[in-house]
Amino acid sequence: MNKSPVILFDGICNLCCGWVQFLIRRDKNRKFKFASIQSDAGKKLLDSAGLSHIEPETIVYIKDKQFYSESSAVLEILSDLGGIWKITALFRLIPKFVQNGIYRFIARNRYRIFGTRSSCLAPTPENAKRFLL
Repeated sequence: MNKSPVILFDGICNLCCGWVQFLIRRDKNRKFKFASIQSDAGKKLLDSAGLSHIEPETIVYIKDKQFYSESSAVLEILSDLGGIWKITALFRLIPKFVQNGIYRFIARNRYRIFGTRSSCLAPTPENAKRFLL
């Protein structure tokens, strides 16, 4: 298991790839690692956690041998990003079924609203070490 927190994302989803780019720009300490769910590394991480049933529409955050998914993953990532983003912890006061309902609505419609890529997000040379392939 990787010691750095790992974010598994849908590598062909424009929204998901935009989210990863957003995080890369703000993660000044370079704490996060990334892998697309479709990659070999992503599949191995899911399999090792018994989460091979996870669909690409689900973001997964792996930290300290714990797995977060859906809205819990997003809120945990933003909290770990630090700074002003910690304020998003207030969203945890919203019942989980509401949080995940909103998450699932966006996830179901993400391709239609934001589009897809013909291939998975490729890291830039300066960020290559942050991606598990």
